[in-house]
Amino acid sequence: MKRWGITIPLTGVPLTAHRELIERLPALGYTDAWSAETAGTDAFSPLLLAAQWAPELRLGTAIVPVYTRGPGLLAMSAATVAEAAPGRFVLGIGASSPVIVQNWNATEFAKPFARTRDTLRFLRAVLAGEKVTAEYETFSVSRFRLERAPEPAPPIMLAALRPGMLKLAATEADGAITNWLSPSDVRQVRAEVGPDTELAARIFVCPTTDRDAARGLGRMMISSYLTVPVYAAFHEWLGRGEALAPMHEAWRAGDRKRANEVIPDEVVDDLIVHGSPAECREKVQSYVDNGLTTPVIALLPTGEDPVRQVEALAPDRG
Repeated sequence: MKRWGITIPLTGVPLTAHRELIERLPALGYTDAWSAETAGTDAFSPLLLAAQWAPELRLGTAIVPVYTRGPGLLAMSAATVAEAAPGRFVLGIGASSPVIVQNWNATEFAKPFARTRDTLRFLRAVLAGEKVTAEYETFSVSRFRLERAPEPAPPIMLAALRPGMLKLAATEADGAITNWLSPSDVRQVRAEVGPDTELAARIFVCPTTDRDAARGLGRMMISSYLTVPVYAAFHEWLGRGEALAPMHEAWRAGDRKRANEVIPDEVVDDLIVHGSPAECREKVQSYVDNGLTTPVIALLPTGEDPVRQVEALAPDRG
């Protein structure tokens, strides 16, 4: 099945004002709606609404941090959406970042690989209806069982950037979720998870022919995200270490303006989809052509009506 996803909620659109658009997404050709969780809406609430507004859509979290809820609460939240959208919900979890986990949620960001692995194993068991008593490396649980275990249990996908987590996603989860990559980068990521693992990616799309405006916004986002150590390491692995070295140097020196200026146009154009809606659709499709299973468009603000832009970015079904 060809998948084509959109990130909800849209920037600048009230949550309750999404109903008409979400009801129309399947007719437009969208198969998936995925939420995020940073400092806006939580990941689960928009999906509960979408489950009622568009029963045809597959719904997913991309992603829920494994630190910011206790294991039991995370399982309850996932089970609630899975009950509301039986067979249509995908739980995406991941380590997130020190800013979100420590600075904003007062929780130590320790042993991210182990915490993600342990949470995955706990969720796999408890969402299947098991009573769990276990000593994991990063936490322990005693006699926890969901009162409302979902049927069926939802698939679990992992946020993964580099080989270790990608291999964990391929061997113990139901897929991998990644972002901040180019169409050609998909081949390198796909090689780590194998041909049969679902691979989803959030793709940042700025549908405007104002190239300078798109690149300006892209530079601000790139300097904010790719200076985070996990993303810096990801792009070193992908081969952009040299191209991004001047940005990192300026960022470490506290010169944010310079950090933006020294990001090469080629890097921005690789990582941010921009152009006319038709050009954007074509580039999103190029991710799929390189091995991506599920593209998830994240619409960047251009000053135009985001609802109209979602309509214009719908897949070409001709």
